[in-house]
Amino acid sequence: MAKSPKKIVFSRSRDIPFDKLVISEANVRQIRPESGLDELTQDIDRREDLIQGLNVRALLDENGEETGRFEVPAGGRRYRAIERLVEAKRFPKDGLVPCVVRKSDTNILKEDDSLAENVQRAGLHPLDQFRAFKSMVDQNMSRAEVAAAYFTTERFVEQRLRLTSVSPKLLDVYADGGMTLELLEAFTVNPDHDRQEQVWDAIQHTYRQPWQVRQMLTEAAVPSSDKRAIFVGTQAYEQAGGGVLRDLFSEQVGFWLEDPALLGRLTTDKLKAVADEIAAEGWKWIAVDVNLPYGYSNGLRALSRATVELTEDERAERESLRDEYAKIEGEYEDHDELPDEIDQRLGEIETALEAFENRPVIFEPSDITLAGVFLGLDRDGELIVDRGYVRPEDEAPVDADAEEPDTDIGDDEGNGATTRAVITVGGEPAQPEDDDDEGEAVKPLPERLVMELTAHRTLALRDALAPGL
Repeated sequence: MAKSPKKIVFSRSRDIPFDKLVISEANVRQIRPESGLDELTQDIDRREDLIQGLNVRALLDENGEETGRFEVPAGGRRYRAIERLVEAKRFPKDGLVPCVVRKSDTNILKEDDSLAENVQRAGLHPLDQFRAFKSMVDQNMSRAEVAAAYFTTERFVEQRLRLTSVSPKLLDVYADGGMTLELLEAFTVNPDHDRQEQVWDAIQHTYRQPWQVRQMLTEAAVPSSDKRAIFVGTQAYEQAGGGVLRDLFSEQVGFWLEDPALLGRLTTDKLKAVADEIAAEGWKWIAVDVNLPYGYSNGLRALSRATVELTEDERAERESLRDEYAKIEGEYEDHDELPDEIDQRLGEIETALEAFENRPVIFEPSDITLAGVFLGLDRDGELIVDRGYVRPEDEAPVDADAEEPDTDIGDDEGNGATTRAVITVGGEPAQPEDDDDEGEAVKPLPERLVMELTAHRTLALRDALAPGL
């Protein structure tokens, strides 16, 4: 007859006064036992309870009789944390501590218990961690409270919560070990689940890299480093209703603007507003182009330019700044690195001196009425305003007897009205903005119509003069 296997009987749990407990010499955690103890103490204090009791054994006298005291071979960090709470008077010396009391007749060594408690444990899967964070936030814990409870940063909590933006299908792939955490994080850059799954289907059988995923998920968006994005500003773009794709897992916290059409319109509108201000200077035309082509001024005559002279006070200030700069350089010429305040001051001086070098340029008023301006953006999103170019067709006639070109249009009363500059954006005429205050103001005629009217006027003059010839 077969024998029944011996039944397991677990050790009994009981509450033991803390002052009856001592750390066992058999506890295997000897290297840096105080590491992380502050966090554990704070966590027990916050919870006002232990999640896991101590593993203890009765201390015996020389006759093998129990002394009423117990040693702790497994749970030494918890014991030390409670000891700190006792010292801080947050827990009484004789306060009851939940313990599992090992049987005295066990064959399992005390070192075995200590080792098992520290080795026989599995780290929490990141997906389980993110789901736990989400559950706590859904139950009205703030992100800051979650971060404080688990001794991490709010950014780390935000990153874990951001994993909710990934398709459940891809979360299952990650849970089954089909992709790395770094690859999963890359999918959070775009919350469109359909697009995420399309990208995964396209790359899952290839050499997969996080940068590749990010690139594919943002290929239709505009990076924040684009000069249009810098010029318009992310805040203005978002206020206009534009969506932003953000990468919480990038060290630079990169982002992309996902509505290129809106960004283009905002860029054009802002450039057009600048062009309207420049038009008030009296220029004949203003050519606006985000990307001014190479050699955009070829074939045009550049107006002679005169720089506004410095006043005596400005000259004195410039010389003072130069002297200060030279003095600082002399004092710190042997230093490998400059102090932050000195480096900042040198930068301020360089900016001020650069402003003196880039003085405003003035043109003759009569030249301005024939010339135009190019307006665009450089690679850093800064405005390019290049004034003073005359097109061949706008050159004044060299014949002294020829009629002077008209620079204004008169009304029926003989009053002159200055012709508005013709503004083109990307080579196309810009629509003039409506202005109720200028309801009856004369607006410039299209250039093509002006040419046709001039031709008709020439023919009419010939017909009128023909009989007398």
